[in-house]
Amino acid sequence: MVIEKLPYALTVCKLSSVADVDWDAAFYFVARTDEELSLVCKTADTPAAATARDDGWRGFRVQGVLDFSLVGILSKLSGVLAERGIGLFAVSTYNTDYILVKAENFDRATDALSGAGYTVIP
Repeated sequence: MVIEKLPYALTVCKLSSVADVDWDAAFYFVARTDEELSLVCKTADTPAAATARDDGWRGFRVQGVLDFSLVGILSKLSGVLAERGIGLFAVSTYNTDYILVKAENFDRATDALSGAGYTVIP
């Protein structure tokens, strides 16, 4: 499996509304539940009106389109990182999965994934 390193810093934040989200930005995830409104975006695109934010994330993208019948992809990736004591924040799209780790763990996460047999590309 090929894992792509994303080349930018990311932020995870909470919002009170979507009014300040840059809908033209190249990369973002928005999630709304009955309890919160969350945004993952490039740090440079973080809305000033965020009610809480956690900067310093880096990301990996699982390359290709993943069929919904595939089982255990996130479990295996998270297990590799957990063995090294690396926490993660995962998000998924219709096509694939993304794993975010704190920037200070990014190189260790890259090494761990490579060491587990994943092909990690820039």
